Amino acid sequence: MKIRFGYVANAIGLWDASPSKTLTFTRYSTLPKNERMEKLKFVTAQNLHHTKRILYYNIAHEIELYRFSSSLVPLATHPEVMWDFLTPFKKEWEEIGSIVQHFKLRVSFHPDQFTLFTSPREEVTINAVKNMEYHYRMLQAMNALDTGLINIHIGGAYGDKNNAINRFHHNLKKLPKEIKKHMTLENDDKTYDVRETLITCEKENIPMVLDYHHYMANTGESDLPLYLQRIFCTWNNFNIVPKVHISSPKSDQSYRSHADLVSLDFVLPFLKMAKELDKDFDVMIEAKQKNLAMQKLVEEIATIRGVKRISSSSVEW
Repeated sequence: MKIRFGYVANAIGLWDASPSKTLTFTRYSTLPKNERMEKLKFVTAQNLHHTKRILYYNIAHEIELYRFSSSLVPLATHPEVMWDFLTPFKKEWEEIGSIVQHFKLRVSFHPDQFTLFTSPREEVTINAVKNMEYHYRMLQAMNALDTGLINIHIGGAYGDKNNAINRFHHNLKKLPKEIKKHMTLENDDKTYDVRETLITCEKENIPMVLDYHHYMANTGESDLPLYLQRIFCTWNNFNIVPKVHISSPKSDQSYRSHADLVSLDFVLPFLKMAKELDKDFDVMIEAKQKNLAMQKLVEEIATIRGVKRISSSSVEW
């Protein structure tokens, strides 16, 4: 069983390398009209440049798994802005894509919690489609659609889970099919547990990303060993190994919050459970210390008897 590890957005230790620099609509509105587009392009150029720096850092450290920041382009989906963020940066998008392809990196996006398809309000669904299109267009501009995925949660329950799930299936029909082919669904820490998310994924033929921390916070009636094989099987039609999210609680009082690092004791039961399936999978670390937390966890896992470290960010067990 081979496990690769990756992290989210920022590389801790790279100086001034945030790929998530922002421009709020309030700030945008106060700028003279002839300066607004220039400012949008300036911030976007910074984010794309820093993304390239991070990718080269990842390559130097043999990290093949990376989640792009969803904030690469400020105000990309704001109804009063909606600017062309592809044409002015055609070269930059292609450069990022060439790095991804040449080094065979596995990349993804994770839109915010407002990208949901369970709302009874039509405008929420419309905005969800717009946000998915925004992320899809970035992957397309990078020519990274072969392996690039967009991960979201099912959404809210609005007081009636059955109706909300039915709305999810209905509203998801509004998402273009070519975008749906690149989406994944993740169980969450409050509402839709592993079983509910898995059934939804199976019905829609969408791969499921298991979030182990969320599972521990919201087990519902799920017994994970009974479902893990089925979760991994949702990836069978996509020619890519399953992906799992791992983090650990900040504290007993802030159980749903992510800690700075990942506790091996917390995640070891899951790793042993996965070992029984003996199937390769990838792990996205969602700790506050990003790449540093990932590297520390890999080092600790590599000390387990029977585990062999095969690169800076991967092990065989």
